[in-house]
Amino acid sequence: MGKIAFIFPGQGAQYIGMGKDISEKYTVANRVFETSNEILNFDMKKLCFEGPEEALMKTEYTQPAILTTSVAILKVIEEYGLSAEVCAGLSLGEYTSLVYSQALNFEDAVGLVRKRGKYMQEAVPLGKGTMAAILGLDNSVIAEIVNKASEKGIVEAANYNCPGQVVLSGEIEAVNEACNIAKEKGAKRATVLSVSAPFHCSMLIGAGDKLKEDLNEVAINKPVKDFILNVTGNYVNNGEEIKELLVKQVSMPVLWEQSIECMISDGVDTLIEIGPGKTLVGFAKKIGKKCGKELKLYNVENIETLESLITIFKH
Repeated sequence: MGKIAFIFPGQGAQYIGMGKDISEKYTVANRVFETSNEILNFDMKKLCFEGPEEALMKTEYTQPAILTTSVAILKVIEEYGLSAEVCAGLSLGEYTSLVYSQALNFEDAVGLVRKRGKYMQEAVPLGKGTMAAILGLDNSVIAEIVNKASEKGIVEAANYNCPGQVVLSGEIEAVNEACNIAKEKGAKRATVLSVSAPFHCSMLIGAGDKLKEDLNEVAINKPVKDFILNVTGNYVNNGEEIKELLVKQVSMPVLWEQSIECMISDGVDTLIEIGPGKTLVGFAKKIGKKCGKELKLYNVENIETLESLITIFKH
């Protein structure tokens, strides 16, 4: 029997209505939303269930909204007795992963990601930075593109999502230039994303510095689960080291493909994505294929997907 991993989504997965049906049916999920409301002094529950869209899309609200929804669903899964040996989260999702591995309590996590979102939003003036997804090119070709486009300004690889999908981040002109070069080099797609800031690049070092002060105020313990970090794509089990890497994570690339490869080489054959959307199981499928591994992939974001998962794992 292979190992199970829980994986948690990051920014971009949000939608109005997320977590609503589960929260209405399960007290344990509803309690997470209530706690979030109290900590943030803000109606997070209403924002997730009803919107408005423009508020939910604001980074400082998006981040705690996704974290709250993911933890609410996670608590229900845990009530059913389902657990994982390994966990990881994409960017913001790393904080949900920390909550699951008992390295960080939810109350601290939700306060931190609200500030994290705010710092990331404020780090770069609107209209100065952007991000773009490049599809269908090898990582080595991406490195060449970044190198060439850097003549126009800052552009860096921000997310290694899965084979043939890398997200770039940086100054608008340089990112646009990278998209043009990528198309010349035969990229299937090179699309500028509708994001409010150039995440995971050196333009956000200042945001990391601010976050560091807040991280110093909270306790991060040794994870009780095998916990894989974005910055290294590998296991980390020391609370102080996790803090340092969470600071770096804001301005450094997310090694998601490498994180999933690490799981696979360690015997993980079942991945369950917990939270809004199912982007991560899509990535995992491609990474598994590259590694020659048939993975069992599930996502849980509502009553329907929850019940289907519970049915499978009860047998």
